Amino acid sequence: MADNDRCVFCDIVAGRADAYKVFEDEKSMCILDINPWTKGHCLVISKRHVPWWHDLEEDEVLSLFRVARTVARRMMATLSPEFVCLYARGRRIPHTHIFLIPTVKDDALDRFFNALEKLQESPPGLMALRDGARMEEARRLLGGAIPPVP
Repeated sequence: MADNDRCVFCDIVAGRADAYKVFEDEKSMCILDINPWTKGHCLVISKRHVPWWHDLEEDEVLSLFRVARTVARRMMATLSPEFVCLYARGRRIPHTHIFLIPTVKDDALDRFFNALEKLQESPPGLMALRDGARMEEARRLLGGAIPPVP
């Protein structure tokens, strides 16, 4: 990565930028998000600069999700949310990161995802994706595209 393309998450991992570190292991780090949706909103980042989580090495993926699970369990025990929302990003900041957001019914994130689910169920273009032939085609494409895990 060129010096003019500095990555904030790489800077945090390297200790060149401050962060509120919550937990880490040798491959991943969990920090508080500086623009939280809720109290305790965290980001789990890979220590190696890789834009998309599915391009990480297997041990890095295991680490990423193990750290996410560890912190999510702590959130459940200490913050008592209804659940912990998890979603992966990499678009705005092209460095693998997973959002962990303690969520309760009717908070901003819950309302957002409820709205997305309603949208998913309604447009004719999306409804057509439910057709059995299209579902079978997607299953064949995805099932055949990757080798089975031993």
